[in-house]
Amino acid sequence: MLPTLRQLRYLTLLAEHRSFRAAAQAAHVSQPALSAGIAELEKILGAPVVDRARSGLVLTAVGQAAVERAGDILARTEDLVDAAQAAGRPLTGRFRLGVIPTIAPFMLPVALPRLKAAYPQLRLYLREDLTPRLVQGLKTGGLEAALIALPYDMAGLEWAHIADDELLAATPADHPLAAQSKVTPEALDGEAMILLEDGHCLREHALAACGLPDPGPGDDEGFAASSLPTLVEMVGSGLGVSFLPAMAVRSGLTRNSQVAVRPLAADHPSREIVIAWRKGSSRGAEARLLAEAFRP
Repeated sequence: MLPTLRQLRYLTLLAEHRSFRAAAQAAHVSQPALSAGIAELEKILGAPVVDRARSGLVLTAVGQAAVERAGDILARTEDLVDAAQAAGRPLTGRFRLGVIPTIAPFMLPVALPRLKAAYPQLRLYLREDLTPRLVQGLKTGGLEAALIALPYDMAGLEWAHIADDELLAATPADHPLAAQSKVTPEALDGEAMILLEDGHCLREHALAACGLPDPGPGDDEGFAASSLPTLVEMVGSGLGVSFLPAMAVRSGLTRNSQVAVRPLAADHPSREIVIAWRKGSSRGAEARLLAEAFRP
């Protein structure tokens, strides 16, 4: 006897919410019905999948392994349904697209109207989040594709190139570096560095492009911003220097600010913008069409 998709769905919801009551609400069933489904799953697997600890519900080793496989099974099942419904009609109906915050405000306003004109039957659902959570969404079937930046660990994923986005040095307008035509990595070493918070891949991309060490969250010489607009305000206030993607600058992010932007004198100071999807996904061909629509 094999587990049913319903039982696997109950298990993934239980792993997400860590509560039978909350998982039952998310599944739109009664708590006894969800508990019975989990009990039947445990009977089929021959081992418990959850332990009820004093601190809350905890997955067993068998349960954790089952959750990882259940996510892939459910995602592939959704792929099967979506592919059948969209056969011969690419980019029609629902398509869930993730996008990172350092791309969304600058690329979407240009690309979305073009996409809507080309595919009027497309119902695009957008989720803005950091790269690690978007990649997890791709692998578990929560997203069909994601607009992210490389380099990044792309194990289990495929992707299509959209554009290369140059990384630029950003300094206060009255900073000595603002008088230079280009800024070298050596000139930035020792400056108070303002970076995006951990989790934003732009942070790693910029530091790697210049060969600079990460100041780290506990370093008194480093400041962190939660968004690019906040970062620009911090640089303009004279708190330090930073890096900005060229697409953000072209979109007017530094307009009317006290920030000077200069090219970096480094080898390939850029990030690669791509659309990624889970390897083997039936929506891969549609993701490639999206990449074409997003290209400049």
